[in-house]
Amino acid sequence: MTDLFPGAVGISRLRVYTDRAIDGLRGGSPHLHTVCSEGYLVTSGTGRVQTLTLGEGFRETALAPGALLWFGPGTIHRLVNDGDLELVVIMQNSGLPEAGDAVLTFPDVHISAATAYSAAARIDGPDAASRLTAAMIRRDRAVEGFSALRDAAASGDLDPLRRFHARAAALVADHADTWRERWRTGAWTAAAATSRQLDALAAADTAHFADASTHRAEPVERLGMCGWLRAY
Repeated sequence: MTDLFPGAVGISRLRVYTDRAIDGLRGGSPHLHTVCSEGYLVTSGTGRVQTLTLGEGFRETALAPGALLWFGPGTIHRLVNDGDLELVVIMQNSGLPEAGDAVLTFPDVHISAATAYSAAARIDGPDAASRLTAAMIRRDRAVEGFSALRDAAASGDLDPLRRFHARAAALVADHADTWRERWRTGAWTAAAATSRQLDALAAADTAHFADASTHRAEPVERLGMCGWLRAY
């Protein structure tokens, strides 16, 4: 599969939101991914990423140009924009984190059922300004829920975080078969191709060179969970 992006990952350019959330910080919507790792390569500006996990609790990592960090499934993460923060997002499984594998940290009332979550997560509006307003409302809901989870964890109570994990998994469980197919035709196919190529190399066989070609992708601009996306 020579048309796959290297490693069958997805990438996006991200300008992190500059509006202030309900806690006074500028930035994006806290959320987690259930089966995907994600990485950040900072290209300009400064900021922080706040994370919350069962093992590490709440952490805050500074971001500056050239910084590279990544985290695995189940890591709640929130980008804070301290000044013109822009980065490249590298996503496992052909960009699945931006194609469904994400659950925002809404308060319980919005994650108790799929219909409630879908209504709270939707960005509607007839024009760009109204859609941005809806994105900020969605962001504030996620910050509200994240703040409660963080404060509970800081006091030693991890039950709310475990409950959120369970509800997040329940919200996306029906997508497992579809996501498995995306993994099979992406990351698995890329890894299997490397295995075949290594076998060929060991035999000095260069037949796979005949498949060499060049590919290009154009970005699609849209509002994301953390900012303005140019998604490839």
